[in-house]
Amino acid sequence: MARRSLGRQFGWLWAAYAVSAYGSGLGFGAFPLIAVLVLHSSPGQVSALSAVGPAVGALIALPLGPWVEFRRKRPVMIAMDLARFAVMLTIPIAYAFGRLGFGQLLAVSTVIAAAKIAFNAAGGAYLRTLVRPADLLVANARFESTTWSSTAIGPPLGGAAIGLFGPVTTVVADALSYLCSALGITAVGGREEHPPRTDASRVRGGELLDGWRHILTHPGLRALYLNNLLVSGLIMATEPLLAVLLLRQLRFPPWQYGLAFAAPCVGGFVGSRLARRVVARYGQHRIFRTVGTLRAVWLIGLAFVRPGVAGLATVMAVELAIIISMSLYSPVLATYRLEHTPRDRIARTLSAWSISSSAAIAILSALGGLLADATSPRTAIAVAGVLILASPLLLPRRQDAAPVPDPERATADSRPPAAEVAEDAEDAT
Repeated sequence: MARRSLGRQFGWLWAAYAVSAYGSGLGFGAFPLIAVLVLHSSPGQVSALSAVGPAVGALIALPLGPWVEFRRKRPVMIAMDLARFAVMLTIPIAYAFGRLGFGQLLAVSTVIAAAKIAFNAAGGAYLRTLVRPADLLVANARFESTTWSSTAIGPPLGGAAIGLFGPVTTVVADALSYLCSALGITAVGGREEHPPRTDASRVRGGELLDGWRHILTHPGLRALYLNNLLVSGLIMATEPLLAVLLLRQLRFPPWQYGLAFAAPCVGGFVGSRLARRVVARYGQHRIFRTVGTLRAVWLIGLAFVRPGVAGLATVMAVELAIIISMSLYSPVLATYRLEHTPRDRIARTLSAWSISSSAAIAILSALGGLLADATSPRTAIAVAGVLILASPLLLPRRQDAAPVPDPERATADSRPPAAEVAEDAEDAT
């Protein structure tokens, strides 16, 4: 079956995303690794690195949702990429002069977190202007498959690069990927209309909370939001703990640490590619209930990791099960969120969602670090694995009403098939 064309502009956006994703894949776990191997940080400090940066970044990003809402989205995305490029370059520069410290890692992670929230808010709103509603799931699935394929390839190469060239090598690669992403988004081209801003839409103090109001007053979004905060927070809270467990206590070399997370990502590529067909057959609601439950049952397996080949196989098996579930679930969730959010509130809703997610990860990572310092990283991972088993109780219990209509896309969606075929033929050439 031929690949479905989503247009030249989406092609450039996808290419920019791919470059950035592969750079992040190379840099996967770079900050915890630098903290452990270069700065000899404690488990509590490594967890703080995953907690404080996102938490402060989320606070900085709080006014960015309304700010992004009424600006052209493409310049915002380019600016956020350039900001991440510049701030990440400070790490290899400081390392080269022997000045790298834990405080700098915290500061950089803060800027990265805030810029990521603003970029994602602008990117989600921009995507909805580039593709038709019927193609949103296809577009999100392509982004998802790119994420997992980059994570499959990046970490082993990153681990090898660190072993050959030093601990900040992958940070340089990640920084350059943001620069390339900014150039790719620039190449998207086209004219982007400035969002209309009436007196009723001007941002006031109370309107900073509009994104949360929309989420919490929408029954389906509210349930998915609360579930996602718990699941993503607990899964991400185990990442720094697992880094300490594998790299320090179990003495895994960096390349094995990267391989443990990279190889299972093949399952993510498969899951994301199946998303469209599975939704067409079973529907969104059943995917949320079934796959949302499955993705919560595997995390506790990481508490049973042992040294050697058996331990490596355990990590890979658990990660494979989690990733297959998440890669099928995530594009469906991203599409549902866009479908059920009015166009003039997308950036604020996505910003609110990202800020809450960052805050949840920060809080749970901090608590995990404190528990690991008081007990052990293995115990803290086991507690996270038990708590996540309660997350399916938060999933929506019934199907929602129809998605929010998008009048501005109605004309495009109603074009005759011949026009669509002609456009796809033009894209193919």
